[in-house]
Amino acid sequence: MRAVDDVSLGVRDGEFFTLLGPSGCGKTTLLRMVAGFCALDAGRILFGATRIDTLPPHRRNTGMVFQNYAVFPHLTVGDNVAYGLRARKVRADEVRARVARALELVQLAGYAERWPHQISGGQLQRVAIARAVAIEPDVLLLDEPLSNLDAKLRVEMRGEIRRLQQLLGITVLYVTHDQEEALAISDRVAVMRAGRVEQVAAPGAIYARPATPFVASFVGTTNLIAGTVTARAGEAIEVAFAGGAIHAIGRAGGPGEAVTVSLRPEALRMLGAGEPPPAGWATLAGTLGVVEFLGPITRFIVTLGDGTALHLMALAPPAAAGDVTVAYDPRSVVVVGEGA
Repeated sequence: MRAVDDVSLGVRDGEFFTLLGPSGCGKTTLLRMVAGFCALDAGRILFGATRIDTLPPHRRNTGMVFQNYAVFPHLTVGDNVAYGLRARKVRADEVRARVARALELVQLAGYAERWPHQISGGQLQRVAIARAVAIEPDVLLLDEPLSNLDAKLRVEMRGEIRRLQQLLGITVLYVTHDQEEALAISDRVAVMRAGRVEQVAAPGAIYARPATPFVASFVGTTNLIAGTVTARAGEAIEVAFAGGAIHAIGRAGGPGEAVTVSLRPEALRMLGAGEPPPAGWATLAGTLGVVEFLGPITRFIVTLGDGTALHLMALAPPAAAGDVTVAYDPRSVVVVGEGA
């Protein structure tokens, strides 16, 4: 199997572009191709009108931030940040000025004389970012830069990276397997699977209008139901499956066609006893099962007659028990692909 298979992407100048996907999908290999650490079998890589895949890594003017920081333990913070500048034979006075500016940008002013073992993991990651931006790269490449940090620090650092990118107006190519991270900081996201790109879009479109069942299930949580289109009126379709019928609004799917639909947990509402659904909404009948109270939200499962498990999400725990009715807006149902 190819690590990267027939991928064609266009990243805009000054854009924060994220490669998102599970481990082994090819996103890091693609990033390393841009950096010059992996050779291409075919195709080319351009920065503007300049082809760079034929150049050695040190001539591509990219800044790379690695998952494990790759900070030199035998150099001070300042010397770490200065490393790329000195390798480029930048004048000493300019090196000092650019190191000071880079450390100030990542909020580490005054840390230049400290050693790596004297600072925290989050600060080490800031040093790695400062070293990358100090050389003023055309493209900043970040490979899972937050995966070694704890959850709270990851949230803080992703905001810092986004702030820095917007402040400098730099083009960023970012690799992560964390869906929330990708949605929170990206201008656009490319979702990858098995070496191929499944969808490229803005975060809101990736979540609300996934192009394939894989994208729908990987980015967030969803209910995927396979069935057959039994009726169509304009863009309104009815999809029959063993547990009933799902109503959706979409251009895909003609009568008799096998399709898969995606229904997000937060788009489902469990009705109280005798409560009518909102106007235009459809309903499904089932039995309330597992309830998980998670503080600000509650997740629960309603099992339909054929055993299909519907995952729901609400701000408050469900008041009902036993047999329940679930309502949904057909406009929130997305047809994501052919039926299984």
